[in-house]
Amino acid sequence: MNNQILKDFSFSAVSAGFIAVLVGFASSAAIVFQAAVAAGADREQIESWIWALGIGMGACSLVLSAWYKRPIIIAWSTPGAALIAVSLSDGNIAQSIGTFVFVGLLIFLVGVTGLFNRIVRVIPTSLACAMLAGILVQFGIDIFASLNDMPLLVISMLISFLLAKRIAPRYTIPIVLIVGVAFCSFAQIIHVDHLSLSIASPVWVTPTLSLTSIIGIGIPLFIVTMTSQNLPGVAILKGSGYQSQPVSPIISATGITTMILAPFGGFTFNLAAITAAICTSTESNEDADKRYIAGISVGVFNIIAGIFGTAVVSLFAAFPQAFVAALAGLALLSTIAASLKTSLEVDSEKDAAMVTFLMSASGLSFFGISSAFWGILLGLVWLYANAKPKAV
Repeated sequence: MNNQILKDFSFSAVSAGFIAVLVGFASSAAIVFQAAVAAGADREQIESWIWALGIGMGACSLVLSAWYKRPIIIAWSTPGAALIAVSLSDGNIAQSIGTFVFVGLLIFLVGVTGLFNRIVRVIPTSLACAMLAGILVQFGIDIFASLNDMPLLVISMLISFLLAKRIAPRYTIPIVLIVGVAFCSFAQIIHVDHLSLSIASPVWVTPTLSLTSIIGIGIPLFIVTMTSQNLPGVAILKGSGYQSQPVSPIISATGITTMILAPFGGFTFNLAAITAAICTSTESNEDADKRYIAGISVGVFNIIAGIFGTAVVSLFAAFPQAFVAALAGLALLSTIAASLKTSLEVDSEKDAAMVTFLMSASGLSFFGISSAFWGILLGLVWLYANAKPKAV
């Protein structure tokens, strides 16, 4: 196998893997940071989250890509992190970890039994996307809310976002990140006192189970991961010429990885979509049979990022909150737009989708269960209550 890897090696594939990891961390590490804080993690535990996520994504991507000889890219669930950041408020990290383990078990069972497609079909795509848009919309609002705190910083990031979208759309978020960092450096608003390049250490949190957390966070997190991450991930693989790729074993692997690493902060692992597209493109390698090198590259770079998770956390902690909020919101802007568009495409499901969106975005909770669950439940009730009876 090693000889084959050396034979198929290409710098374009390695660079594609590096860019995929860079884009992944630059575009959504801020969201993971916010999710960890919402879950009640302290600084050492946040570093452990980055360690667990980097190790999990890296090991899965490396092993699966080498085994299948295809670019199998595993990522954390960015919409899932957004759900956690918005929905968790009690700061009970042990219950949060227990919920992540439960989600990992669900993902594993769906994969090992081959029920992936059938379970996802129970919830219409329009409602799943409406729920996702409702979860994410607050991040979009926070872009402009941050204007109150640091208007010049946020405006510079908005302008760079618009220009990068036209000039280099693939690298939009890294460019925004660079501009934001440059502005903060010039304005001397980076708190470098606690910057650290030390190696991250895993921190074990014993999980405890909470029914309200499982229903209010776990079920929506599972739905979001399946519909907004794994389905697009499968679509990218199929669309890139890997139609014969078995999917169930990959889903099972991500479930097992989630269960193992959840106590350390690995909240959810799944097939990547956007970063996978970078590795499965012709820019990675003209020969589709050699693009798996990009997947191995992603694995190696993610493991390195996980090991130095302390540096990642300390870097984000050094920047003002307005920077983190604007970066996270801009990174999710296209996802919010795409989710809203998809949620309203089917005329007969528009009303139910809008009810789901509004309820999910409201932030209301009943019986300690978050609005995301009630949004999808209310949407389903609304949809089937207004469904036209079939002609006999």
